[in-house]
Amino acid sequence: MRILIAPDKFKGSLTAAEAASAIAEGALRVYPDAEAIQFPVADGGEGTLEAAVAAGYEERLNAVVGPILAPLGAAWAIRQDAFGGATAVIETAQASGLAHMDPTPANALRAHSYGCGQLIAAALDAGATEIVLGLGGSAMSDGGSGALRALGLKPLDAAGNVVPLGGGSLADVAQLDVSGLDPRLGAVTFRIAVDVQNPLFGRDGAARVFGPQKGADEDAVELLDAGLRNWASVLRQSTGRDVNVPGAGAAGGFPASFLALSNATLESGFELVAGLTGLAGKLAQADLVITGEGSVDSQSLAGKAPIALADAALGLGIPVIVVAGRILVSPEELASHGVVAAAQLLDLAGSPDDAVANAAKYLAWATSQVLEGA
Repeated sequence: MRILIAPDKFKGSLTAAEAASAIAEGALRVYPDAEAIQFPVADGGEGTLEAAVAAGYEERLNAVVGPILAPLGAAWAIRQDAFGGATAVIETAQASGLAHMDPTPANALRAHSYGCGQLIAAALDAGATEIVLGLGGSAMSDGGSGALRALGLKPLDAAGNVVPLGGGSLADVAQLDVSGLDPRLGAVTFRIAVDVQNPLFGRDGAARVFGPQKGADEDAVELLDAGLRNWASVLRQSTGRDVNVPGAGAAGGFPASFLALSNATLESGFELVAGLTGLAGKLAQADLVITGEGSVDSQSLAGKAPIALADAALGLGIPVIVVAGRILVSPEELASHGVVAAAQLLDLAGSPDDAVANAAKYLAWATSQVLEGA
């Protein structure tokens, strides 16, 4: 029997690779002769880099400017292809993640994506011809302006002065100086993984929906939304491109600048990562799939990695088992996606805190139990 073990991360407790190892341990207790193929997955957000490295991409580390100017080390990955090109994988969370910043109103206005631009420059220096941008866990609401500033863009105010970094300054931008923009941007393809449909600004835009998670209070949300609205206007005046499109609100509006000033496309996060890592080939060879994540809920059903994987397996007639920290959807809802059995750690742990602290132990145990009962 070939068991494809392909979980996403269990946020706050296990990486996807650690989760896969624990699930494999539990599966082999029941089927010791099985071939347990560990294959961490992601949906284009945090964990995308880990999935790429697990699939054979070379991990690299660069010193960058963090979201509020403190320096930090940020990882990214690259793999050469057979035709002389190379694909790089960059996560916004690595250089410009919320984990690197206290979520306060002041920081929400100051936060920027400059470090992401430095990673892109490093990828270009390494010969990347295609760059995959994984969005998620970001600190900024700067419309990607900081990243392009690291690549030579100068946003200017009405007096011709360069405006400060951060989403809080975007409302002051009157024009763009693109004379210093890295010319290599015209020769590289950006594939931007998104799993939300929020536009750049407005009621469902980046600032109003995601700003509070980054520390923005009501006043900061208004300033950030006004800035992103103005940024879209300036980009449209400079390039003729409308960037207030579904998905452009991801990661603080990060896609907007690249949609305007580079060869960029927005793609489904799971499908993009699955294609990069060769998941389809592994899936086609499997007799059983075990997947999961920290919380399986309504958002999971909207296309997060485990359910997207279950849908793909269903199309091939391969049964799927889900093991999660908690499951907030019905068995019937899971069954409609091809899930034949499911288990949650909360049924085994003494408390939610216990489930988080000892997730690997309970994950192996839950896997064994659900396989014995399936």
